[in-house]
Amino acid sequence: MKTALTLAAMLTIIGLLAWAGLAAFGETDEAPAKLGVPTTLVRKGEVTFSVSAPGELQGSNSRMLTAPMAGGVDLILTSLPKPGAIVKAGETVIEFDTTELSFNLREAEADLAEAEEHLRQSHAESRAKEEEANYLLLKARSDLKLAELDIRRNETLAAIVAKQNELALDAARERLRQLTADLESRQAKLSAGIAIQEAAVAKAKVKAATARKTIASMTLKTEIDGYVSLQQNQSSGMFMWGMQLPIFQVGDTVRPGMAVAQILDLESWEIKARLAELDRGHLAIGQEASIRIVASPDRVFHGRVTNIGNTSGPPWERRFECKLSIEDPAPELRPGMSARIEIVTAQLADVLWLPSQALFDRDAQKFVYRLRDGAFAPVDIQLVRSGESEAVITGLNENDIVALADPTQQAEAETMSTGAAGALPGS
Repeated sequence: MKTALTLAAMLTIIGLLAWAGLAAFGETDEAPAKLGVPTTLVRKGEVTFSVSAPGELQGSNSRMLTAPMAGGVDLILTSLPKPGAIVKAGETVIEFDTTELSFNLREAEADLAEAEEHLRQSHAESRAKEEEANYLLLKARSDLKLAELDIRRNETLAAIVAKQNELALDAARERLRQLTADLESRQAKLSAGIAIQEAAVAKAKVKAATARKTIASMTLKTEIDGYVSLQQNQSSGMFMWGMQLPIFQVGDTVRPGMAVAQILDLESWEIKARLAELDRGHLAIGQEASIRIVASPDRVFHGRVTNIGNTSGPPWERRFECKLSIEDPAPELRPGMSARIEIVTAQLADVLWLPSQALFDRDAQKFVYRLRDGAFAPVDIQLVRSGESEAVITGLNENDIVALADPTQQAEAETMSTGAAGALPGS
């Protein structure tokens, strides 16, 4: 009998304790609901911080094919591959119209032939005049020699004849001197004429070579195997906000130097994303990342951070550009595909954490509204690290109940609502 009474007393005590716990739990659970404020619990465990953002797929090892610099010639596309075509190294990708250039080449070749003919004529005339000058010079020397022989007979000749011989000798010497002087100037003149013709030939050769080179530049070939991405045609000169420009097509006129197509290496891809400035300090070159391509949702690609760009944008939305390489590309990838990147920046174990929404600021100090005895009271906490959704903190206990919204604002809203209802007629 004594044992039965003891057992009954113990069961009674256990029941009272259970009833008290349930009552306390009910009050704890119902209090936030009665106050009209959403709440959450402070939890303890492992927290993973990551950075995620949308991105765009693009080729990292690409070659841009641009229109040649051909001044004064309309660059009209006559041959283009289809967007997405696969090309091999050395293969012709783009061709421009060469009708006018071919005509210019024929003219340049005709001018070259004419200049070469004039040069040959100049050489022939120079040789002929040189032979003529040599003949006159030889004749003048011969006349001088005869005059010198005639002057030796003056002692046996009459005075008048001797005087004539002397005059003839002086005339022969003067003629020889004049021919010798003229020969140098004549040779200089002939050399100058030949130099002019040679310059004309060189000019015609350069013109013809330039025409050939320009014609060759009208055919654009790829240096790598890859995927063709045709660029937008911006030659129209008219732009409007939100306007989608068409890609290049056969028959379009292109300005010199304009990008027409990009050849993207199918084995080398990267993701370009713009991240919030707050995440910049958590990233570093070489960090691993997981990448999901929208067009291939069932596969997770692996990548690494390769570049962290400069920060830009308005003060209320500062962002920076981040590029990531894809280490396991697939043949189905194409430029422009949308992607989602996720980079794990830290993992903290056995820490207290709560939703970032539960944190409030007061004089540069973080605090929360903790529920105690049916009311919320502000409690200062120390922020260890925060992310987009979770915050690791100290200064609270596990399973503490905190508000997700400012309870003071909720109370003010209820007071204003009650006052407005009391002001209604008949209230």
